[in-house]
Amino acid sequence: MSDTRIIQTDLSSVLTVEEIAEIDHELVHIPYKSGAAIDALKIVQKARGWVSDECLQAIAKHLEMSSEELEGVATFYNLIYRRPVGDKVILFCDSVSCWINGCDDIKQAISDKLGVDYGETTNDNAYTLLPVPCLGACDRAPVMMVGDELVTNLNNEVVETLFASGKSGGKQ
Repeated sequence: MSDTRIIQTDLSSVLTVEEIAEIDHELVHIPYKSGAAIDALKIVQKARGWVSDECLQAIAKHLEMSSEELEGVATFYNLIYRRPVGDKVILFCDSVSCWINGCDDIKQAISDKLGVDYGETTNDNAYTLLPVPCLGACDRAPVMMVGDELVTNLNNEVVETLFASGKSGGKQ
């Protein structure tokens, strides 16, 4: 019983009471704690924007997994962010369909407009630009997600309109 208290104390110094409660709520529906790994990572990311090493270790302890096992899950899924990202993540599709339809030029226009390349965040923390292999909208290629919004049939005019509020300025 004292071990449980120690683990809980360690968790609460890293994870919030609300995060632990949400993870515990997911555990009710799953026969093995490790089966909640993705949900737990998403819960923490939703609250913090990304999953730090400390949070990953606390989640792993709570789910009775090794940190290495959970890191494998976290890095397998490209929508779990293991480092800070901007307020909106731009998931830019670079699949064959998008490539055939000119995504390289559009990606360059986005990079020029925002001053960032893949994996970088604008200085004002507004956007992080990340490549993804497919967004499943090949019939409307080229495409990207900006936050939760799917933007299809991309061209330079769409990019200019979408990011018209001005340059976010440079890398971080």
